[in-house]
Amino acid sequence: MYHSGELAVQRRMGQETIATRVGRMIRTEVPAAAAAFLADQPMIVIAAADDDGQVWTSLIAGPPGFVHSDDPRTVLVDALPTPGDPVRDVLRGRQQIGMIAIEPQTRRRMRVNGSAEPTGTGLRIHTDQVYSNCPKYISRRDVVEVRTSTGLPDAHRGQALTSSQQAVITHADAFFIGSADAAGNADASHRGGNPGFLQVLSPQRLRWPDYRGNSMFMTLGNIEANPRCGMLVVDWSSGTTIQLTGVAEINWDEADPDAGAQCAIDFTISEVVELTHASPLRWTSAELSPANPGPIVDQD
Repeated sequence: MYHSGELAVQRRMGQETIATRVGRMIRTEVPAAAAAFLADQPMIVIAAADDDGQVWTSLIAGPPGFVHSDDPRTVLVDALPTPGDPVRDVLRGRQQIGMIAIEPQTRRRMRVNGSAEPTGTGLRIHTDQVYSNCPKYISRRDVVEVRTSTGLPDAHRGQALTSSQQAVITHADAFFIGSADAAGNADASHRGGNPGFLQVLSPQRLRWPDYRGNSMFMTLGNIEANPRCGMLVVDWSSGTTIQLTGVAEINWDEADPDAGAQCAIDFTISEVVELTHASPLRWTSAELSPANPGPIVDQD
């Protein structure tokens, strides 16, 4: 069930037995309760690799019901990433993708990995892995507005973070990470913590602590096998997104059990895409998860 990278990290962490037990919850089909959860969501996050092997992570938004499952092995998405999003071009052909649906209001999330093919206005996903995650590290927030027309977003591209992008990242209490194994099987996951947990070391280098999770280590296992990753940081109040692609490295020397960190991830940026007002959703400020390790950093 697990590939060599996941097994290597599980062994290093001494969590093989837990991973075997937890892994039994992974299904190939979408249960009825999971289908109902997906149908309630106004957004999902997709991860996929482009033709050069660079991994990108993207937000797709739509009215509840735009994601639905008509049979247990298929998820239909009746929307595409916004124009200017690198993932929009990637999804023009059949592609391995990772998907995560997250409901900040209830701190619930579920993940779907599989192969996607375009339907013209959206995607048809054939499911290989379907499973839920615990609510740890998810900040609670609610939708306060849905913009009926945001227009085409302005796209800003670069090879390093601007000062304003660094400020958004430094204040973030969440981000999404896409990764893939050596065979190209993609995964999308959520990372959360108190503001400041995602550190800007330089305009091209980030670091974050890896907190204790479900012990399967799908993201870390993918990084062990294939360092290429993609990150998505959402400005929840404006709908602007910052997408980063680059390479990640597991930094075992930065493990800090007292601070809840099993290790740290160092991420080197190769490309940045900022899309202003890419999402029509506007959210409240965060109610931080009580599971977050460490103090809340004063950002003022």
